[in-house]
Amino acid sequence: MSTATLPSPPDTDPFAPRSPQASHQGDSAAGKSPASGTMQELLAPGGIDAIATRGPLPKNAPLGQRLIGENLVSPEDLAAALELQAKRGAKLGETLLDMGVAAEDDLLPHIAAQLGVAAVRLREGLVDPEIVRILPREFCEKHAVLALLRVRGVLVVAIDDPHDLDRLDLIERRTGLATRPVFAFRGSIDRMIRRAFEDDFQVDAVTADMDESAVELQADLTDIDLTAVQDMVGGSPVVNLVNYIILQAIRRTASDIHIEPSKKHGVIRFRIDGQLIEMLRPRKDIYPAVVSRIKVMAKLDIAEQRKPQDGRCQVMVDGKEVDLRVSTLPTVVGEKVVMRVLDKQRLTFNLDELGIPPRQLADIKTMIGRPHGLMLVTGPTGCGKTTTLYSALELIKSVSTNLVTVEDPVEYQIELVNQVQVDSVRGLSFASSLRSILRQDPDVIMIGEIRDPETAQVAVQAALTGHLVLSTLHTNDAVGAVARMVDMGVESYKLSAALVGVLAQRLVRMVCPHCRTTHYVPTETLEAMHYKGDHQRRWSRGEGCRHCYDTGFQGRTGIYETLLADDALRRFITSSADPSALRNWLSESGRPTLLTSGLELAERGVTSLEEVTRVALFD
Repeated sequence: MSTATLPSPPDTDPFAPRSPQASHQGDSAAGKSPASGTMQELLAPGGIDAIATRGPLPKNAPLGQRLIGENLVSPEDLAAALELQAKRGAKLGETLLDMGVAAEDDLLPHIAAQLGVAAVRLREGLVDPEIVRILPREFCEKHAVLALLRVRGVLVVAIDDPHDLDRLDLIERRTGLATRPVFAFRGSIDRMIRRAFEDDFQVDAVTADMDESAVELQADLTDIDLTAVQDMVGGSPVVNLVNYIILQAIRRTASDIHIEPSKKHGVIRFRIDGQLIEMLRPRKDIYPAVVSRIKVMAKLDIAEQRKPQDGRCQVMVDGKEVDLRVSTLPTVVGEKVVMRVLDKQRLTFNLDELGIPPRQLADIKTMIGRPHGLMLVTGPTGCGKTTTLYSALELIKSVSTNLVTVEDPVEYQIELVNQVQVDSVRGLSFASSLRSILRQDPDVIMIGEIRDPETAQVAVQAALTGHLVLSTLHTNDAVGAVARMVDMGVESYKLSAALVGVLAQRLVRMVCPHCRTTHYVPTETLEAMHYKGDHQRRWSRGEGCRHCYDTGFQGRTGIYETLLADDALRRFITSSADPSALRNWLSESGRPTLLTSGLELAERGVTSLEEVTRVALFD
């Protein structure tokens, strides 16, 4: 069994905003100015011994005082370091490192606290190999700076004095980008400059600190002949790199991992909160080995590179089992791989815990409480439709009920539910599965998706013959589901008789609580959204920080629109009313729409108005 792990994310903040004041850094405050009161006080008789008895340290306490207070260096070592520092004119932190009396990881938190910016231990995993060369090597060596990564037009740079505005202004003028400095020791910067401009830069050190128990492949590999791929995927750097990718994706709550080829290098992107974020660029020469390693894990044919393949595997990460659904696709520059992360422990299949507003929640419970009929859940891929349907099944399942699902694929297994997976190769489609399921005496049927007229017809017929049928459609809103079913050939009178209701849903990103701010929105924008509230109110949004990868958002929640089938709706369907007329009727009836549901969340500061516009405002 193959096991490997990756380093935990650093505790320091590589995206901390640049401090507005240009005070001297703490590492240099104790070292740059031998005439300062702090150094004279420390070198005075009994000065160092008195530090430990002064009580809580102030925020601007010198570095030496902080280290003595935390028992990280002895008074004698600090005194020796201060004397050596005075002779060299160096900084105290660098001097302690050179003497070997303090560890870098012990020094960095105290320097970060004193400076008010992040302090990082440089390693290859923090450096984007493309961005690092935005500054020429000569410039980096001359000014002791290193470009680490770029996030939304902001360049994160390592520097030994984050308050040196002259150097930061030079970088901004040269790159045309806003900068966010992080502290790193000068020696570390020099070493990383030499490493970063080498041709084989990146993979080895990215996984150097891995704990080999964090990612464990659960699949049985004993029946796989590894001889043919030993040279490619047998080396620990590739195995560790793949484990690193999986580990970071799960810890960062990514829903998908995209591994993509290009002419110059590979690209690793995570889908977090619905948005793709680039995380890593492995070298072109190791990219095929990365793909082969993933195919071995998913028991796919590594020799087949011209046809798409699908598979899955299970890994143990931080003590929990996580399923990975793997899909490969041949492109003109190589194979692309997407891994869907199925972490059941991260999800809840409880309707009451999904954040659905009370009115819409009551409508949903009314729909699934009917003894028979058709309930449709609509929305784009990845909006949580499957989670909603699984939660509905969890609510209605019992030992006295026969629940059967047909899915493509089965994402999560549920107790007391008979789940069937579509297999087109063997002729097991949604429609053919449904016909077989109807001979299995079902009470409730869940269809993963109504994709074609045949499935639509069978689903409606099942709903009309005494079964509760739950399914999904890809439409913009609840009204659109009615029009789509009619377009697929379902007679309007049958649909009106079978339908118990429609739920439309979307996922909106929530404003990051760590960088939340407020602003005014122009009246024209609010009018375009038909907002009837106070136009002078302030709306929340995120400025971007390290917690949210500079996106301004962290986590997602749902907005919902329900269309409960009643006599008025059935008359609309039977008379084949125009969808726009049905939308107007829905709006005039006072029922919450996706837009009004989103605006309510924006008013409460849960999401931003821009996010509501992106997700819920459409023709």
